Amino acid sequence: MAPGAIRPAKQSCSRVSANQTGGGPPKQRAAIMISLPYFILRFATSGGLLAAGLLQTFVFAHVLRPEEFSIYILSAALGVSMWLFDLGMPKILFVRLRADYLAGADTSAVASQASAVTILYAMLVIAGSVIHFGVLAARPSISLWQAAEFTLFFLFAALNLVWFVLRNLSVAVDKYIYFESLEAVRRVGHMLALIALFVGLPLPAFLLALNLLWIVLFALAVIPLARLDALRLSLRGVSSQILIFFSENRAAALSTSVQALSELYLHYILYLVVPIVLGLGAPIIVLDTTFKVFFGGLNVCAAACDLLVPRQTTAFAKGDRATLLRATLAAAALCSVPILLIGGLLILAADPLFALLLGSAAHMPAALTAIFPVLLAAGLLKTVSSFLLVHTGYFKECARLSVSIGLLMTVVMSAAALIHLDIIGFLRLYAACFALGAICYAWQAVRGPIGAAPEKLSNCPT
Repeated sequence: MAPGAIRPAKQSCSRVSANQTGGGPPKQRAAIMISLPYFILRFATSGGLLAAGLLQTFVFAHVLRPEEFSIYILSAALGVSMWLFDLGMPKILFVRLRADYLAGADTSAVASQASAVTILYAMLVIAGSVIHFGVLAARPSISLWQAAEFTLFFLFAALNLVWFVLRNLSVAVDKYIYFESLEAVRRVGHMLALIALFVGLPLPAFLLALNLLWIVLFALAVIPLARLDALRLSLRGVSSQILIFFSENRAAALSTSVQALSELYLHYILYLVVPIVLGLGAPIIVLDTTFKVFFGGLNVCAAACDLLVPRQTTAFAKGDRATLLRATLAAAALCSVPILLIGGLLILAADPLFALLLGSAAHMPAALTAIFPVLLAAGLLKTVSSFLLVHTGYFKECARLSVSIGLLMTVVMSAAALIHLDIIGFLRLYAACFALGAICYAWQAVRGPIGAAPEKLSNCPT
């Protein structure tokens, strides 16, 4: 979520104390929110995610057996699936903390709830890791040592859930450049560890290093948040604060959680279906490589949209449809640059690129060349549209759309499983459903915030 996406009405944008972060007149604040360092860092970390994903595919394909590689892929996918417990809570915390911070109000109540949510997420990740280890250890074909290695990789992926809370809190108190710097360190550290693994670092040492890096980054992220009273360093009262949070934010939590769960399901449905229908090995590797490129492109699009959110929400609040439309088109134009670069690279050099990445672990079918442009174009359209809808308060509409598309995807993938399509068939149907969903999001964006009457435009839900 971009800095300043929430603009509290009828409140001063200056802090009580001049030496606190975020002070100054509104014009100075606007300049800070779209600063060049943040622009560079945001795009660097987004590009770093794509680069790290591809590098990880390359290294794992060359140091692991195909079946072992596919289990690591599924472990990471299960780790990311811990986002099922997200329920939109970080977004709600962002809105409340941002409003209090900009108004110079007491943030202690939100800080206590933020701490409780962070601890809850950490406990869920630990519990998920224990279950993951137990399930794998119970399989005769997997030793306890291997189960521990797979679980360390699950933990590495699952901790993103906790990290997302700290990201939202940091942005809410204008620590977005500092947090994005930590994100850059994380990307660089991940890639350096992968290179070390490729040149001979033992796999257990690699997995331990990744999780030790998490510990250092969490400490560095938490300390400034505690100093700004955006987070409390206390383990007491977690359950009571969680209950208070839900009692105060029941309606908002319902809308955001429905959308979050539906979106997660849409992104990872094939990770559930393909192993059951096609088994482990090459099909999973092909699927994961395809999605690393696709979701990497979406992440870069999200970074571009982040930069235009303040301009969009301000125009929406003022009832300025022309500026809102220009800002949205500017977001689409920014998104199109990396999407065109990725698409062009795949059209011109997909075969040698994937051969280099995967080696003998799997072969990427030539038919994927026609699927990638559809996925990337649909991803651009959906990202731009959903960013506009979410940040102008159309939560219910987004929830309805995501549930409808999820139901469609379920029916289509169930039919594909029954007739036992190959991996290309699954990906073609997924691309078609995703493209249809993207068109629906764009239609809702035009019908909603862009096409709203002036009096509705000026009543900004955010």
